[in-house]
Amino acid sequence: MPRTKPSHGEFPDSDPEDSSEELTEEVCVESDLQDGQMMEVEVGRHTVLLARTDGKYSAIGNQCTHYGAPLSKGVITGHRVRCPWHGSCFNVQTGDLEEFPGIDCLPCHKVRTCDKTYSSFLFHAGAASLICAEILRQENFVGRIIMVTRDDLLPYDKTRLSKVMNVESETILLRRAEFFHQYDIEVWLKKEALSVDTDMKTVTFNDGSVQSYDHLLISTGCRAKGLDVPGIKLDNVKMLETPEDMLSEKDVKFYMNDSVIEVKGVNGKVKEVVLKSGTVIPADVLIVGVGSIPNSEFLQGTKIQMNAKNFVIVDKCMRTNVPDVFSGGDVVTFPLAMANNRLVTIGHWQMAQAHGRIVALNILNKPSELNSVPYYWTVLLGKTIRYTGYGEGYTDIVIKGRFEERKFLALYIKNDEVIAAAGLNYDPVVSAVAERLAAGKVITKKEAQYVEWFCLFLLCFHL
Repeated sequence: MPRTKPSHGEFPDSDPEDSSEELTEEVCVESDLQDGQMMEVEVGRHTVLLARTDGKYSAIGNQCTHYGAPLSKGVITGHRVRCPWHGSCFNVQTGDLEEFPGIDCLPCHKVRTCDKTYSSFLFHAGAASLICAEILRQENFVGRIIMVTRDDLLPYDKTRLSKVMNVESETILLRRAEFFHQYDIEVWLKKEALSVDTDMKTVTFNDGSVQSYDHLLISTGCRAKGLDVPGIKLDNVKMLETPEDMLSEKDVKFYMNDSVIEVKGVNGKVKEVVLKSGTVIPADVLIVGVGSIPNSEFLQGTKIQMNAKNFVIVDKCMRTNVPDVFSGGDVVTFPLAMANNRLVTIGHWQMAQAHGRIVALNILNKPSELNSVPYYWTVLLGKTIRYTGYGEGYTDIVIKGRFEERKFLALYIKNDEVIAAAGLNYDPVVSAVAERLAAGKVITKKEAQYVEWFCLFLLCFHL
């Protein structure tokens, strides 16, 4: 059979019989085309039928050689496309004519996939970045994924640092090195970003290297805030921040409505902590946990918007104001759905993970908005306290149970509605409240005050 087919160069932008001139053009994102699908694309002055079969991409002429019908409007089955007008069939991988009334084969072109065009660049390697990378791979993203961290450890479970004594680094890894190799996720350790150029779409690092990106996720988190008082540099002042920090939860005493004004030492080590009230506390070790500040200094001078406290501002899709730049985790301030989309900053593991998932879906052009309800937990004296919701601005608290018995539930009330709950040994009521809040349903103050708890539990799940 006669053929009209150029050599296997890129899409020609000249006479089909002349293969000396070639044209290369980017036509789509790989995720736009699933296996067994086809689409019409424009390459120069030509329309081309792009198809994906058996995981491979192929490109042939889009006009049937009978009367010029667009094959993209036809039917693809296996390796064969059938013309929508008169039934001619062609092999989508070779362009060969397989059924009449067409009389010629179709031109066949080379298809290339390019990692650079579809790459994502994530840092640092915390909960948001890890979940983002995993979701990208689960959703068949085939581009390059790079995670960068200034830590010397693969992504690890930071929640355990304040809950497990004598923890060893290797025991808290979220994924081992084999996982990252299996799913082709690059992790660059001990590397810190110095600046971002959102016009050139590049990041510069402390070792002088520069990396380009197509999508950027900024999830650099926060770092522990230090005390700004005399004596804070003494040797046995510890910051609870890395796997090497340990914590004793024994014989804890609280000094409420007070603050530290000085740390006194002998021979370079802490001996006393002086409070504003005048109280002097003997101390062998001082562990400082007074909040955190965002790791966002490297964004100063960029077009990426931050608030007055230098947290990165994002929308419901975790997008910054700069195209293709996302942010998530502790470093962001984001709209919280259950708080009427008020911009909030919540430095917690579960929310960072939720951020990562939303970023991945939006990178894949699957529009998704954050709707998660915050859920926290902590361990004190071997007991787990659970918290859900967003209680800022509460005006009343309804308490069930007794603190003395170490079994209680606290419901935080605002505008006669429950906006948050904290519980100790009251499982699974906190989870039930979280489900109620996630469903957008109201627990009134009256319900909280007068309904027996098994009834409230039913209300949370069934109304």
